[in-house]
Amino acid sequence: MRTLLVATGSAHKLAELRRLFGPLPFDLRTLADEGIVDEAPETGATFAENATAKARFYAAASGQFTLADDSGLEVDALNGAPGVATRRYAGPNATDEENIEKLLGALRGQPPEQRSARFVCTMAIVDPQESTSGGAPRARIFRGSCRGRITGAPRGAFGFGYDPIFEVRGRTMAERSPSEKDRLSHRGRAALRAGRYLRELADKE
Repeated sequence: MRTLLVATGSAHKLAELRRLFGPLPFDLRTLADEGIVDEAPETGATFAENATAKARFYAAASGQFTLADDSGLEVDALNGAPGVATRRYAGPNATDEENIEKLLGALRGQPPEQRSARFVCTMAIVDPQESTSGGAPRARIFRGSCRGRITGAPRGAFGFGYDPIFEVRGRTMAERSPSEKDRLSHRGRAALRAGRYLRELADKE
């Protein structure tokens, strides 16, 4: 069974990825399993740039087949913000609650029809043994998105991040079970595409 390093330091995101990739014939490893404590830089202007940089960074550090993702929230009324700054929207060390409070403040007074948004996830998979013509390891990119709207106040006890204020089909992501969220979410949709590639790869070996 081939090893797949799941390159994230987020316990919540790791739990989601373990659910999403659990059925695949790969031994999922974490940064902690590999003893990696360094953090990859996230200075890209897009989710794809950040996901690719992280996948290459951790593939080089571990020597392992590596998957990394970058994801975030794009609010139409805010011209796509917070975007790549989603996790640090209210500051470098902001909590989920602080980020939510800032976003709700930015949308204060906006009617429901002006609160449309989407979650976006880009996954990058890198094999450190496979290089491009430029010498950098090739990154395979898989994307997923989920459209919804921002509520006026948090609802629900599940999920993490902005889930309590992101509503899809009448319920927030935080009001849905993990399995429901996996079927609808941006990360679930990106993982479905990445999973097809991983299964095809495993079937060839």
